Amino acid sequence: MEVIILRDREEIGDRVAQAVQELVNRKPDAVLGLATGSSPLPTYDALASRYRDGLVDFSRVRAFALDEYVGLPSDHPESYREVIRREFTSKVNVLPENVHTPDGMATDIPAACAAYEEAMTAAGGVDFQILGVGTTGHIGFNEPTSSLASRTRIKTLTEQTRRDNARFFESIDQVPHHVITQGLGTIMDARHVTLIATGANKAEAVHNMIEGPVAAMCPASILQMHPHATIMLDQAAASALQLADYYRHTYDNKPEWQGL
Repeated sequence: MEVIILRDREEIGDRVAQAVQELVNRKPDAVLGLATGSSPLPTYDALASRYRDGLVDFSRVRAFALDEYVGLPSDHPESYREVIRREFTSKVNVLPENVHTPDGMATDIPAACAAYEEAMTAAGGVDFQILGVGTTGHIGFNEPTSSLASRTRIKTLTEQTRRDNARFFESIDQVPHHVITQGLGTIMDARHVTLIATGANKAEAVHNMIEGPVAAMCPASILQMHPHATIMLDQAAASALQLADYYRHTYDNKPEWQGL
């Protein structure tokens, strides 16, 4: 696990966008894993800017969303299919048919989850997975006590997560109780995982994820076991880390050839 502490969310977004650009330029049919929420927005903005500048071509890229609400139509403004379209894919030349989200309106949820896993496998697996982390330590919507080996499935949201997400709705009453999410085992299959966390409200979860034990009570801690996990933090999110100075020193002295 590499921990990188940068100045602010804009610097993080630009650095992650550079890594995605380098991947897509090297592998034009790369498979991206896309997260929603506020954390990846600067990355998506930076990628759209790089596309407009002619630095990267997404025409052969495939993309898979981490999760989707159960019961929200795909054209609902807060469905994750719509959020990803609005915030990222509509701003670049990704083909709509190459952007996949779990089917939150499926009548057979277990079958839809299995089909989603099969689609990712058929695409060759995720090359670069973008993640955020919730205040409960969840990644995707793998809430505390999620199996560390879990696959794509339905999950019930904690009330804390529903409160955190209520800012995107008119009231908490409109936040669904259930989601389809890639499991922790699914996320761990990605070749490179990059998690973005910003703000002091994420500091405790970040500390538990990086410096605590690997435990289902902090699902994000499973990333300690990933062979290529990059954790991108702003100063506030890193404020509870005991070894923050070491992480800064490591990054400042990182060999240039290593990349992200």
